[in-house]
Amino acid sequence: MRVLVTRIHSHDLPLPQFMTPGAAGMDIFAANREDVILPAGGRALIPTGIAIALPANCEAQIRPRSGLALKHGLTLLNTPGTIDSDYRGEIKLIVINLGEEDYILKRGERIAQMVFAQVFHPEIVEVESLDQTDRGAGGFGHTGK
Repeated sequence: MRVLVTRIHSHDLPLPQFMTPGAAGMDIFAANREDVILPAGGRALIPTGIAIALPANCEAQIRPRSGLALKHGLTLLNTPGTIDSDYRGEIKLIVINLGEEDYILKRGERIAQMVFAQVFHPEIVEVESLDQTDRGAGGFGHTGK
């Protein structure tokens, strides 16, 4: 599979990259022109400076980085975000600071990860009822703690 990438305003930054051979997600970088101060509880739209073209029947899921979440309380809203195969605009991230201190987000910081997945377009068929299973309609917490 090939994913085409174009730089919008990130010519000085690395392209998305796998940081280890076994990584499922590619790290993507913040392309904010100036430092962004994220106060505790604050959020901001952070550009990545890239746009991508995905193959048909593929999506890119944008997910937070666990280290930033653990150490600083930084995460992404709308997680996982979905980049559709027909979207050609700049990838931007809604970053929120759930930590207790302000966070200074610098240009070039690894801010999120991008995981690729196949997408299926099933036929939706309306029926009068569904087959029965042992679980049935058991939802949140139905198996205990």
